Amino acid sequence: MNQRFRPSADSHAPIVLWIVAICALPEVVFTLLETPLFGLPEARRAALVGLAFWPQLLTEGWQPVWPGQSTAMFVTYAFLHGGFLHLLFNMLVLLHLGRECVARLGGRGFLVLYILSAIGGAVGFLLLAAPTGPMVGASGAIFGLFGAVQYWDWQRRRATGASLAPFWKVMLGLVLMNVILFLMVGGFLAWQAHLGGYVAGFLVARLVTPTLQHRARRFH
Repeated sequence: MNQRFRPSADSHAPIVLWIVAICALPEVVFTLLETPLFGLPEARRAALVGLAFWPQLLTEGWQPVWPGQSTAMFVTYAFLHGGFLHLLFNMLVLLHLGRECVARLGGRGFLVLYILSAIGGAVGFLLLAAPTGPMVGASGAIFGLFGAVQYWDWQRRRATGASLAPFWKVMLGLVLMNVILFLMVGGFLAWQAHLGGYVAGFLVARLVTPTLQHRARRFH
């Protein structure tokens, strides 16, 4: 009997590690270039100009610096960060949530979920945030993983008749976490991207995950 591989508790799928590496590489390069040895802080600024999410490109008629930027920025922003602490926090959460998402969806399914969640985060920021500057960070995509995991928990609890109290406690915890982070960083938190990513991840999981009843009928 063939069995589908499910990552063990102490392993991570290659796709998750690739995303961590792609996110980490620019931050390492920018940090090195900003040291006195190189003295090139312009590299980070150039990346922000070309790859961050700029609502003004869509709302105020700004001209893109390269063809396709206005579309690509819905994804490229998620691979840039504002510093090592920003990167570290996001990557630790990604590693934690990525295992369950890959186990349920496979590597390609996980990548689709991640990209659609990043797009959802950008849409949330576009619709809800005042266009005062660029937005970067993987947290929109990562909150999409939260949304997917939350949907699977909700689905399981509804199907088995279990209490939904833990589901709502986690939801409240995510809200409180955003409030605390918002206060810690003086309001410079793209909570709109978190909300958009969460909704996108929840909906993607809803669309691609069969109901438990459907699974039971399929295997009987």
